[in-house]
This record gives sequence, C-alpha cells and structure tokens, in this order.
Amino acid sequence: MNFFDRLQGVFFNPKDTFKAVAEKPVFIDTMIVLLVVIMIFSFIIMPYAQQEQIQVLKSNVDLQERLGEERYQQQLEFLENPPQWFFFVFSIIGPFFATMVGFFLPPLILLAFGRMLSTEGNYKQTLSVYLHASIVHSIFGNAVRLVLILTRKSVMQTTTSLALFFPKMEVTSTSFRVLSQFDFFQLWLFGILAFGLSSVFKINKEKALLLSYGFWFLKSLLYIGLGALGSQFGG
Repeated sequence: MNFFDRLQGVFFNPKDTFKAVAEKPVFIDTMIVLLVVIMIFSFIIMPYAQQEQIQVLKSNVDLQERLGEERYQQQLEFLENPPQWFFFVFSIIGPFFATMVGFFLPPLILLAFGRMLSTEGNYKQTLSVYLHASIVHSIFGNAVRLVLILTRKSVMQTTTSLALFFPKMEVTSTSFRVLSQFDFFQLWLFGILAFGLSSVFKINKEKALLLSYGFWFLKSLLYIGLGALGSQFGG
C-alpha cells in the first residue's frame, strides 16, 4: 500500500487502512509529508502571528510597566523590525523541533498506556498508526485553518474548535482554552486512531476508543493547566 493509498484510506477506509499500517508499519514517507506541510503552514502564518504579537505588546499596559520604558521599546523595535534569523528560527527551526517532539512522544505515552491493556504491539507500530491519524489534523485541519487565517488575517482568533461558536470570547481566558481542546480535527484524529490502536494492541474497539480519547483528555488537562499557570505568572 503506497502513500497515496494510505492517504485516501485514512479518510475513506480507516478501518482497513489502519489495520494494514499496524500489521506492516510504515511511516517515513508520511512523516516527511507531514513535516513539509507543517513547515509551509508555519512559514505562511508567521507574518500574521508577528503582527498580533506587536498588538499584544502595545495593548498590555501591565507588561509595559514591568518591562520599563527602555526595555519595552527594545522589544517593540525587535518585533517591528526583526533580524533575518528571526523568521528562520520561529517559522522553521522552532516548529520543526516542536513537531518532531509531537510526532515521537505521544506514541511512547500511548504505548505505555496500552501496556495496561495488552502485551501486544510495539513502539514502531504505535508510531506508524499515530502519524497516519495525524494526517487528518496536520494536512486537512491545517488547510482549513490556513484559509480561515488568510481570510481573517489573524492567527490568535482562528480556531477549528468549539470556541469557534464564541467569537467574542477572550483567547487568553480559561473558557477559551477549555473549548479549544474540543478541536474538530483533533477529535477526528483520536477517533480514527482507535482503529490503529485496536490492531496494534489486539484489543476491542471500545477499549481502543477509551485508550485514544483517554490520552486526548489527559493531554487537554495538561494544556489547560499549563495555560492557567502561565496566566498567573503572566498576570
């Protein structure tokens, strides 16, 4: 099964596709495609993110007072006229390493959780099914988000989660962070991932769904908790 067969299979025949991927793990081509897509996405949205960072800095009076006038002006000047390496680091290097961690760490955690339910399966299989499930979020999801960002000219105000239905909600609020975890493409990802986990660990679909969405739930709690902690220190 070549990459394009697996690509369309993720959307139109996930059960058989993930069974094949679990039985014969293959992920290098998928990982490369996902990396390229994410790098392109990050590069395109970088100017919008930069402008929003400038607006946040200008509107945050408390931050200005803490930094002091001189340091505040230095940071503002840096954001408004960044050096050439800034775009390279923040649109290429940073997203690259963050993406690689996002690729390799979750399957390791899923494997550890899977060991509570089964002695079957290995890391290579778990990595393979996780990367293929990520096609939904990283390719299709980012394509939709890119259209929204280019239309709205905003990264911070763009979401494909339940927060989409509350456009006036403050993006730094706890409510927004909670709703943002119910991202439609993330929920889709972890739903079809259950097909792969079921095949990897040789468990029934119900246990696989519990494992998949259990991981999503814990990941969401960690994100919300870190966001709340960051807000306390930031405030």
